[in-house]
Amino acid sequence: MPRVYYSTILSAPVEEAWEVVRDFNGLPNWHPGITASELEDACSPDCEACVGSVRHFQLANGEWMREQLLSLSDLDFSVTYTILETGMKLKNYVATLKLTPVTATDETFAEWEAVFDATDSASEEETAEIVHGVFSEGLENLDDMLLEAYAEDSECGCGEGCCGSGCGCGGEEDE
Repeated sequence: MPRVYYSTILSAPVEEAWEVVRDFNGLPNWHPGITASELEDACSPDCEACVGSVRHFQLANGEWMREQLLSLSDLDFSVTYTILETGMKLKNYVATLKLTPVTATDETFAEWEAVFDATDSASEEETAEIVHGVFSEGLENLDDMLLEAYAEDSECGCGEGCCGSGCGCGGEEDE
């Protein structure tokens, strides 16, 4: 049973990263390998993360996949899901994406892990590499996106001191 694991530091506070990740239907917003997604079996029309929901999404290569949300924890900043349908040579796939605050730097430790059975032992290593690529590409792009958004939110644009415009730079108003 292959285990794939990828971790990185995201350049934003955990709450900001979680706001993006917790939307089970939001992969196209932050993963460059996903072009479209729609929810099936959602508990309500405005649901973003109902346990049991199925997301049906399109990959950049045109293939479609279906995944089901198994658990979501706002307390632990974690989401666990399983693949229901895929063109990859795997079954019994369960993955968890978990975020942890890095309190010393106000950043986020992100880890994405999956276990699965390969349906073709000859392609087990190749399938694990594909999954690893999905994890690394997604989390690195998420970091770039969060870094850009966090930098925009942090910039006051007033230079030294504070411009007094309520920009939140933390400086004192120039006199």
